Amino acid sequence: MKRDFLTSIKSFYNQFTKAEKKVADYILANPRKVLFMSITDLAEACEVGDTSVFRFCKTMDLKGYQEFKMVLSLSISDEQEDQYTGNNISMNDTFAELSKKVLNTNINALTETYSLIKEEDFDKAINMLHEARMIYFFGVGASMLTAMKAMNKFLRIENKVFCIQDSHMQAMMASTMTSEDVAVLFSYSGATKDTIHVAKLAKEAGAKIICITRFVKSPLSSYADVTLLSGANEGPLQGGSTSAEISQLFLVDLLYTEYYRRYFEHCSANNEKTSASVLEKLC
Repeated sequence: MKRDFLTSIKSFYNQFTKAEKKVADYILANPRKVLFMSITDLAEACEVGDTSVFRFCKTMDLKGYQEFKMVLSLSISDEQEDQYTGNNISMNDTFAELSKKVLNTNINALTETYSLIKEEDFDKAINMLHEARMIYFFGVGASMLTAMKAMNKFLRIENKVFCIQDSHMQAMMASTMTSEDVAVLFSYSGATKDTIHVAKLAKEAGAKIICITRFVKSPLSSYADVTLLSGANEGPLQGGSTSAEISQLFLVDLLYTEYYRRYFEHCSANNEKTSASVLEKLC
């Protein structure tokens, strides 16, 4: 079924509801485009609700939207190299050609992220971080690595930042946040279940939420007070791609630099203390 997924959609067609048929029609007409769409993007393109897309996945005997995109990717990948890169990299490329393509992919991710920046959103985010009693960074999988890097960076200038790796402990921490706290959540897709659960708990606790993600509309961004968009396309078989991480880290670096600039005296004093604290550990 996986290799002939588009054919399977056609064979299941008479079992779909009216809304599911809209989803099926769009997928059959735009299979490659769908690979880089969030569940909300696809729902809006089909003029149906998110639940209709999810029901379509269930009708196709899939666990959810992410499995759907993976199966779809396997079905439309004509060559093996497309499955693991999606960046037009060929098995016949020379190392020089490969290097240039990887470089361009990362440059394009940064350029697109830069083009998506809205100054008013950053201004709001910086104010939220400054006024927060505590700042919590959350993520799962590859996004957890970005969250940890964000904490490591801000810890140099602020003593109110935290990041916990275990998803159960993240949920417990989110549930005890207050209206004076800020949660910064990283998720490329905006559809990671654990991260959405954390966002829901934090929102119910009254905390403010900053979301760093690829899609302006997603289950995660619906909880956000501020959404900062990263600009890297990541296929379903490219989880944790470097270009996606680089685009998120660019936003983290921008938040850090602007925060440092605005509150220079406070941040500079803390930076001196934290730098001195590890001085003896450095060779």
